[in-house]
Amino acid sequence: MSQADLELTILMPCLNEAETLAACIDKAQEYLRVSGVAGEVLISDNGSTDGSQDIAIAHGARVVHSAERGYGAALITGIDGARGRFVVMGDSDMSYDFSALDPFVRELRGGADIVMGNRFKGSIKPGAMPFLHKYLGNPVLSMLGRLFFGVPAGDFHAGLRGFSRDKIRALGLRSLGMEFASEMVVKSRLAGLSFAEVPITLSPDGRSRPPHLKTWRDGWRHLRFLLLYSPRWLFIYPGLLAIALGLIGAVLLAPGAVRLTPNLVLDTHTLIVSCFAVLIGVQLVLFGALARQHAMAAGFLPPPRGGWAAFLSGLTLERLLLYSLAVFICGASGVYWSVDYWLAQGMGNIQYPMVLRVLIVSLTAIGVSIQVASAAFLASLFSIGRSER
Repeated sequence: MSQADLELTILMPCLNEAETLAACIDKAQEYLRVSGVAGEVLISDNGSTDGSQDIAIAHGARVVHSAERGYGAALITGIDGARGRFVVMGDSDMSYDFSALDPFVRELRGGADIVMGNRFKGSIKPGAMPFLHKYLGNPVLSMLGRLFFGVPAGDFHAGLRGFSRDKIRALGLRSLGMEFASEMVVKSRLAGLSFAEVPITLSPDGRSRPPHLKTWRDGWRHLRFLLLYSPRWLFIYPGLLAIALGLIGAVLLAPGAVRLTPNLVLDTHTLIVSCFAVLIGVQLVLFGALARQHAMAAGFLPPPRGGWAAFLSGLTLERLLLYSLAVFICGASGVYWSVDYWLAQGMGNIQYPMVLRVLIVSLTAIGVSIQVASAAFLASLFSIGRSER
């Protein structure tokens, strides 16, 4: 049967799965035989040393070899080598039932680009998922995926999922480790691919050895990936919050102390904290803008659209420098007034609260102007290479 005749590839990554591989392949072959779907079972071997490759061939599967180690590396190799129009991927440890793939095929035939299995809408058999994964890791990471990217999936990290092979290959997935699962979902969402979700059953795996997945290491890798792909939540939103709180404090305290209760007075020290919040917030927002610019240039994130794109396109180097200059002049004027006042008093110790307030706010304005100007030049340096290419 030619590649063009195949509708489905059932893909399993494999690293020393001799105990369970045969049973998984047999179930997948049974599904293809009973359903009548034209397909293949493909094993992407990640350097097995226990004879898994021979087992796969003996049970009628095709084997491709991943030169690089890692869960993501094996799946990338498998997707590249798949001959089916659709791919359903799942672990080869007997945790998923490869004879029950009708819901995936039905959704894919109906036009879904990616079909996510949901273990929480299906069933999780006793002992199949560790307590921390079930009640902390998966719910929290899935919630963050929905919050950061609007991913319409309740089980962000289910290992059983189906997709259009060509659509997923076009995303240019590159994560080599367990975070590949997150990259596939995030990039699919950012690219506007259509999602569907089907309930699945998770069973205890059939291996006698510990799983490849490491709770804290791989959980952190997933969380790190989500944060790095969302500069808004990592930098921009926390920065804007810090700026807002800092400005509120500065506006309230610049004229003088504020008494909240008979025993609680906010004065110069709180003003200093507020100004530091503004400085830190501006730095975070600038980091976010630079990170997003780099991520878009590297192809990690799509360009902004709509009004946000028009706003960003208007922030040219020259315009940002003009804004920075205006803020710098305001700050420098305040510093000049403070120094002049000090000189007029004979250059003694400053015991005048108003002078100190003006000086704090003015130095903050100068710091902000220097930050913005420096970031504008740095962003322009990043764009030089792209414009020349």
